[in-house]
Amino acid sequence: MAGFHICLRLLCTSLLIILHVHGQNLDSMLHGPGMKTNSDPKKQANGVTQAPEDLTPFLRCYCSGHCPDDAINNTCMTNGHCFAIIEEDEHREITLTSGCVKYEGSDFQCKDSPKAQLRRTIECCRTDMCNKDLQPTLSPPGSTDGLFNGSMHLIALVVTVTLCLLIMIISFSIYCYKHKLESVRRHYNRDLEQDEAFIPVGESLKDLIDQSQSSGSGSGLPLLVQRTIAKQINMVRQIGKGRYGEVWMGKWRGEKVAVKVFFTTEEASWFRETEIYQTVLMRHENILGFIAADIKGTGSWTQLYLITDYHENGSLYDFLKCATLDTRWLLKLAYSAACGLCHLHTEIYGTQGKPAIAHRDLKSKNILIKRNGSCCIADLGLAVKFNSDTNEVDIPLNTRVGTKRYMAPEVLDESLNKAHFQAYIMADIYSFGLIIWEMSRRCITGGIVEDYQLPYYDMVPSDPSYEDMREVVCVKCLRPVVSNRWNSDECLRAILKLMSECWAHNPASRLTALRIKKTLAKMVESQDVKI
Repeated sequence: MAGFHICLRLLCTSLLIILHVHGQNLDSMLHGPGMKTNSDPKKQANGVTQAPEDLTPFLRCYCSGHCPDDAINNTCMTNGHCFAIIEEDEHREITLTSGCVKYEGSDFQCKDSPKAQLRRTIECCRTDMCNKDLQPTLSPPGSTDGLFNGSMHLIALVVTVTLCLLIMIISFSIYCYKHKLESVRRHYNRDLEQDEAFIPVGESLKDLIDQSQSSGSGSGLPLLVQRTIAKQINMVRQIGKGRYGEVWMGKWRGEKVAVKVFFTTEEASWFRETEIYQTVLMRHENILGFIAADIKGTGSWTQLYLITDYHENGSLYDFLKCATLDTRWLLKLAYSAACGLCHLHTEIYGTQGKPAIAHRDLKSKNILIKRNGSCCIADLGLAVKFNSDTNEVDIPLNTRVGTKRYMAPEVLDESLNKAHFQAYIMADIYSFGLIIWEMSRRCITGGIVEDYQLPYYDMVPSDPSYEDMREVVCVKCLRPVVSNRWNSDECLRAILKLMSECWAHNPASRLTALRIKKTLAKMVESQDVKI
């Protein structure tokens, strides 16, 4: 909460300065003697060096309209300045007056007060009777200089208050987020040696999950069972590495599992993905199966584990690089991926319903190939949920962003409405269209097939920047190149039409996940594909 104390100090300091400056009115300074009333005459008599404001008045000034009681023959004495002032009152009558101004604050007062409500100009000098010859003039009517100068302190106050409020809001948000993460840490970091679930020998992971689905809340295994499984896993070998951490193949009682080990800097991603996977009714055959989550470590090191089903075929990206497809397999992959996406996007109503969820980082590397040749969607660390009861979008607080190559036009040009959940759904559909394009390139028709390539491989560098992608996708409105052979095959022609409606520039023109699923289901049925 240090930010809160800092902004309080800034606010108080600004208020004191502004009140001090505004509290000094020019008229209160324009008086005759122009010296401190409590000056010490002994100090003067003893010849001790005096401050300028303590000097005996030595300057004679002409006074008119501002003469002190002890003035003689329109002459006043001061240790500061002589002045002449011209001002216009509310009746537009102009008066010229003169007099003495004491030394203390005279430099400031001779520049006039920005608080002055009337038009006026003051001039000062420091020789005897010099102000008798001064002829100050008023600025032209309608000049905004005075208004601008007078508003500077108000602007400073508004800016300071605004900055303080922003600091307070950010500090409070960070505090709440850290408090939430700390509560999760405490939740997970109970001593397993003293508190460990008993899992009977012979119980498989499938048995445990089926039991939790039928008798539990539908949000996954009990926490204690998750912790017990995580402790008993034996790490075998590393199978992948990404910006979030590493993926290992592990074994639990002989069963293979995938263990995603997050870097400690990616705690927010671990927390979000764990939270999404344990959403009620989240489990689906085309969503990566969640098993357990755990935090392991001591005071010096921490490991964040996310344990899921293991799929030896790897990601769709890896699979397409070394395998070719026929039209049936293409439809099976596309349809199963669409089923998973449709389940994510769909809200299930009920006493324990499932919220609608948008993925936000769909790409071929985040789709895994199951043993039966179908797809399942993984990596939900960036997912957003929609709370229909409050009509709010639940956005994760982590600093990760999606993959630039797969970003929709509205994400690249920053026109996406972050408060509107449907905008995230439509951005997912754009990314899904690019994934269908990747699959279709590897489909053999007439003995012809293209090499595997990433979308826009021939238009942007291997690691494109936002500017590279924005230029291609938003400015030039280009899309991945389509081979001429696709139009000569009935299946690929239909797939081409589908993907074109997915990556339309206007989000409102794109298909929904349910529409994609139904369209592919008809094609699957016509091709007699076994799902």
